[in-house]
Amino acid sequence: MTNTRARLAVLGCTVALAAGALVPVQLAGSTPAAAAQSYQWVAMGDSYTAGVIPAAGDTFEVPRDGCERTDQSYPQVIERDLGSLIDLTNVSCGAATIEDITDNAQNPIGRHLPPFSEDPEYPFLPVPPQSGAVNSGTDVVTVGAGGNTLRFADILFTCLQLDQDSGGVGTPCRDELADNIPGRLAKVSSDYDEMLATVHKRAPHAKVINVGYPTVIPQDTTKCRYNDWEQFASITPGDLDWLRDDVQGPLNKAIEKAAGDHGDAFVDLTDSTRNHSACDAGKWVEGIFSYFPTKVAFVHPNTKGHKNAADHVSAAILNALGIN
Repeated sequence: MTNTRARLAVLGCTVALAAGALVPVQLAGSTPAAAAQSYQWVAMGDSYTAGVIPAAGDTFEVPRDGCERTDQSYPQVIERDLGSLIDLTNVSCGAATIEDITDNAQNPIGRHLPPFSEDPEYPFLPVPPQSGAVNSGTDVVTVGAGGNTLRFADILFTCLQLDQDSGGVGTPCRDELADNIPGRLAKVSSDYDEMLATVHKRAPHAKVINVGYPTVIPQDTTKCRYNDWEQFASITPGDLDWLRDDVQGPLNKAIEKAAGDHGDAFVDLTDSTRNHSACDAGKWVEGIFSYFPTKVAFVHPNTKGHKNAADHVSAAILNALGIN
């Protein structure tokens, strides 16, 4: 991958030279004309965009709105890396469904995940639909969503319950839930198509970049220790294989297809994170807990995962804007 910072350094030098060339014709005391207009970027998505967990940094909204955007989430990392080139509006929100992005007012949950954790400030006031931040002046839109429409967290929680007495053998979760997955995936596809149509209508000239989900479960599930709560706790290897191949894999494919149908870009994070699952030593995504029993993560990227996403998404943004 081309080094983003090196590309920006070259761009910065070019802009600085152009600005310097304009200085002699400026009137004393006037505001210098901008050599390069900042691009307007709206980042939309769920917790995999917002950050949410402590392992993805500190929340920075004061007062909190319950969306739990963190300072090490990939939109914030990119904002720091790209500097004045972009003007970020980050409306991503933990627990957001695709419909919450399109046209629903969402009730954020903060870090309220009973029975694992209680948020003393819960409940929070509703936040507007994320697509409301997109308008005719928007240049770039990134979106990472779909997991909550699929109800992936609910699937994980059900697997934890169904598999707790399995001794690590069999596929109790797959046996119970497999018949429901095609219908859930169909809803993801339908809702995602409607969301992209809405975004393009509101920002007809914007470049839209769709961000897939990273690898969370390794190809070799024998890496995952049964009853390790910093991995997948009681979920059996067979059910982990099913979750990887028949749930998360098709989710990414549904997002990629919807993006292609609308002529949009898709950022595939699967390959770059393949050896950094929740069961790998160099994990970029946490397990059920990042530190048992006090820090709930419920399978979300940590700072390293967000840094990897930032590298790929920033490259996609620069490519979409024609900055090479």
